[in-house]
This record gives sequence, C-alpha cells and structure tokens, in this order.
Amino acid sequence: MRVAKRTAVLLGTVVTVSAMLVSCSGQVGNTGAGDAKKLVLIPGAADEPFYISMQCGAQAEAQRLGYDFDTQAPTKFDAGVQTPVLTGVVANKPGAILIAPTHATAMANPMKQAKDAGIKIVEVDTALDDTSIAESSIASDNSKGGELAADTLAKLVGDKGPVLVINTKAGTSTTDARAKGFIDALSDHPGMTSLGVQYNNNEAAQAASIITATLAAHPDLAGVFATNLSSAEGAATGLRNANKLGQVKLIGFDASPKQVEDLKAGTVQALIAQDPAGIGAKGVDEAAAALEGKQVTRTIQTDMIAITQADMDANERYFYKREC
Repeated sequence: MRVAKRTAVLLGTVVTVSAMLVSCSGQVGNTGAGDAKKLVLIPGAADEPFYISMQCGAQAEAQRLGYDFDTQAPTKFDAGVQTPVLTGVVANKPGAILIAPTHATAMANPMKQAKDAGIKIVEVDTALDDTSIAESSIASDNSKGGELAADTLAKLVGDKGPVLVINTKAGTSTTDARAKGFIDALSDHPGMTSLGVQYNNNEAAQAASIITATLAAHPDLAGVFATNLSSAEGAATGLRNANKLGQVKLIGFDASPKQVEDLKAGTVQALIAQDPAGIGAKGVDEAAAALEGKQVTRTIQTDMIAITQADMDANERYFYKREC
C-alpha cells in the first residue's frame, strides 16, 4: 500500500516500532556488516496497515528460516524522517535491511552508505531509481495495478465519460506507476476520456479540493482513480460534498481496514488490493539468500486483485491488518 510519498528535507523526530522474533534453529552462512542472523525491516511509515501486513509476513518468514527480526519505522512517509532511522539501524550492523525507500532519489545516498558498510539491502514495496544498490526489489506490479483499475472503472461507468486520476506526491515510484498504467490502459477504452493526473501532496483535504474544482469544470465526471489512501479519502469527501457519492464511480488502491469499510458502505466502488504479507516474506527470502551466498532474484513482482462490494467475502484474505 500501500503507499508512497517523499520529500528530501531532513527532519529529526522518529518513532521506533520494534517487533523482535528469535528462532533457535537454522544456520546462516556468509557475513554482513555485523550480525548475519539479524534482519531489520524499515517500512515507509509506522502504523499503516499495508506496512503492518508486510511486517507480519516478513517476521513469520524470518522465524521460519531461523533469523532474528526487528522492525523500525519512521513516523511518516518522508525521506527526511526515514534517513535517520536508516542511519540508526546501520549503526547496529545487522546482516541485511529490508527497506521501502520513501523517495526514488533522495534515499539513494543513505542506502548506498548502508551497502558500503557491508549490509545487504533488499527493497520492498518501493524502489530507488538507482538499481545498483539493492540486492533485490520486491513489489506489486503497480503498472498492471493501474491497468486493472482502468479496466474495472470502465465496467463501472459503462466504458464512457471523463475520468480523473488523483495521485499523491510526484516522484513516488509505486503511485506514479499506478497512474501511468491507468492512463496507458485508457487507450483500450476509447469511450473514456482522460482528465489527466493531479497531485494532492498526500493530503486528503487537497484531494477533496481537486474533486470540487474538477466537477465545476466537468460536471459530467464519470469516474476517479485514487492511487492511495489519502487520495481516495479526499476524493470521497469531495464527492460527498457535491452529492455525487456513488454517482461518480471511485476506485481506491489498497485494502486497509478503513478502505474495506468504505467499500462495504459504498463510499468507493472498488479497491485494487496488493499482497503486502507476500512482499515481506519474499523480501526475507531474498535477504537470506544474499547472506547465505545463494542465488538472488533481482526483481520480483507480485499480483493484485480488484475487489468490489459483490465479491468482498470471497477475497477477505487480501484485507490488510492492524496487528500481527
């Protein structure tokens, strides 16, 4: 989900969320910067169900493989906040770090410093533009997720009418890929016209304002694709204020508890759900392979699914968690 965002201004306040699992079985070969049996996950932000679900999958897999596991999360999805978290983790010299970089370029230097310290780096969910730093990158195929959103929205709006994409912050690898996949897929739906991509700076209030302005210029707006949670929540508010909720079809991304509630209530008409637990587990597998001198897969893409109100019960396994 989850979800992505970034700014390179260095901020100081960090909250640490730790979850330690220790197993007494299994032997680890090779050596990282220090403790080759220690893995640390640095997600994009604390207290987000997408990243909590990722942590759950990662720590279960780490326990299965006999690795110690810890999670340390920045307070928000921001490069300036994530950087000191990473620096602190590097100082403790784990064997490998699983990280969701909060900016495709701003996190490159601190992550390279971690690599240069002898720590194996595995990217989960998001990735740097620089592909020379991480051993492996595991993420949803976000471009295909955008295509799936376009195809799903086409069914909801009868394959016609103007549609809008609300994205979070420009430069977020995951959400940018979703937006591009959506826009590209509209070529298969000539009855739908694109109103382009607008950014809400990860602020729900800005997304609501975007909807208000768009409806003023395009009262026939047929549908909206929101690339992350704040975009979807703000879009829903804007549609509610205009008495267009349900009339203008809204597709959100991810399946956090709040988004699932919105789908059940009809606030959104569909969700594109990822598999964060699977991403976390695969991240641990690749980190272990790197530490043990085994073959590592450089890029792994996981599948997504479109969930509507009609098939919620059948797809409950894709709903994100608030705790492990």
